[in-house]
Amino acid sequence: MSLETTETTDVSETAASTPDTAPSGAADVEHRRRLHGMWAAVAPSWEHHADYVDARGEAVTQELLAAAALRPGDRVLELACGPGGLGLAAAPLVGPEGTVVVSDVVPEMTAIAATRAAAMGLDNVTARSLDLEQIAEPDGTYDAVLCREGLMFASDPARAAGEMARVLRRGGRVAVAVWGPRARNPWLGVVFDAVGAQMGVPMPPPGMPGPFALEDAGRLKGLLVDAGLIDVTVRELPVPLLSPSFEDWWTRTSSLAGPLSAVLAGLPAGAKADLESRVRAAVAPYETADGLRFPGLTLLASARRAR
Repeated sequence: MSLETTETTDVSETAASTPDTAPSGAADVEHRRRLHGMWAAVAPSWEHHADYVDARGEAVTQELLAAAALRPGDRVLELACGPGGLGLAAAPLVGPEGTVVVSDVVPEMTAIAATRAAAMGLDNVTARSLDLEQIAEPDGTYDAVLCREGLMFASDPARAAGEMARVLRRGGRVAVAVWGPRARNPWLGVVFDAVGAQMGVPMPPPGMPGPFALEDAGRLKGLLVDAGLIDVTVRELPVPLLSPSFEDWWTRTSSLAGPLSAVLAGLPAGAKADLESRVRAAVAPYETADGLRFPGLTLLASARRAR
């Protein structure tokens, strides 16, 4: 797989946040249980494709690390780490006197990150199971908080943003990446459209946070501003995806996308075959002599806590 050179483009600073809604009480507990179970179920696929995930996210990782301006001795927290690629890339920047905590609400994911850190000899990396909406850490613990493509899956992203701000030390930095508008990320959007058309229900399912939940730059900025952070900026980063074949892309996408994997697991063989045919037709406009070539767009947000 090859990734095109990426570029950054400023997004308008004038933005307003959109109120967030989330289940409460017993419904909230059940909702979170289902959400966590969904990601635990795909953890083996994330482990298998960990190197691909890192390669796919390399440009985003470098932009986030630059935004966080890490220094030797910094204490860094990565939230919703998955296989931990972002945190592992941060470890050399903070050096042996610094610390990186890679965390995920799903223990199966943090176990993967811990194993990879050990294999790389990164003694300054530790792994913990933490919920980004209720981070079990004292106030002012970290110099930087990082989150690559995880905040949009929070049931209550406003609460998650508040938690990020709370655990930052004064002057600490936040760097977050989420997927941009669905229409500008057809590598996944066309799949959700096809599944929705075949099953007659929207994808992701109602009430389930999905990869495009924070696709609006204004809403993303508003979450960080409302959390009390300052110097908030949001930028666009083009992230095209090139896959050598339909089969390669479909296998990875269907096994890594948590909401999609959960739906596919419940389909009979005939329905799966019909869906694959529908998806194959939908991605035909992106076929090239070198394979499938999709446009993609990530939103990069950065901010800091006041001193």
